[in-house]
Amino acid sequence: MQVQSLFITATGTNVGKTYTTLKLIKALTEQGFSVGVFKPIETGVTDIALDASILLETCQKVNENFQGLTTDDITAYTFPLPAAPFCADTKQEIKLEKIFEKYKALSKLCDILLVEGAGGLMVPITKDYMMIDLIKELNIKTLLVTPSRLGCINDTLLSQEALTAHQIDFDWCVNLYEDIESFDEVTKPYYDAVFPEWWSVEGGLEKFISSY
Repeated sequence: MQVQSLFITATGTNVGKTYTTLKLIKALTEQGFSVGVFKPIETGVTDIALDASILLETCQKVNENFQGLTTDDITAYTFPLPAAPFCADTKQEIKLEKIFEKYKALSKLCDILLVEGAGGLMVPITKDYMMIDLIKELNIKTLLVTPSRLGCINDTLLSQEALTAHQIDFDWCVNLYEDIESFDEVTKPYYDAVFPEWWSVEGGLEKFISSY
């Protein structure tokens, strides 16, 4: 019986959603949860859905209910063009109902379903439906992953504002992998002053897991 789900999003592409999701699988499993994964849409797929494959392989090691599944089972749509889903979907194949059906089916196989988005919050799935709209309609807790590079404060605040405006319950964390040498001086002072209990993927994520 499903306890809850978590949507992993980010301020943009290549910020660390998959890396963070893998960390969550491990940490939540260690807390005794049966964890599942769902990658609704993946673009840039030619021979293999890379992100979905990594997620599924990791999940299969800790949840026997996912051992017989393939990447087609944990994705609703894959497209070869590495672009926003609406742009990659050149034949306009995306039907939102299929995404919701997959979500419901996978939810039955675990206590916590980790749903990894594509790109950032305002990435278009269809012409009039963004990734943030999917999060809102699924009505699940969200984890916003932000980068550590110079300029990330702006990206973080804009994404937080969008989530708040859509009345989405969220937490956020920093994936510490860029500009590490300057992060403590250039960015961290603001986060410490405004968000005294912010999390990082490395180290601080354990505090998030405990609160979840």
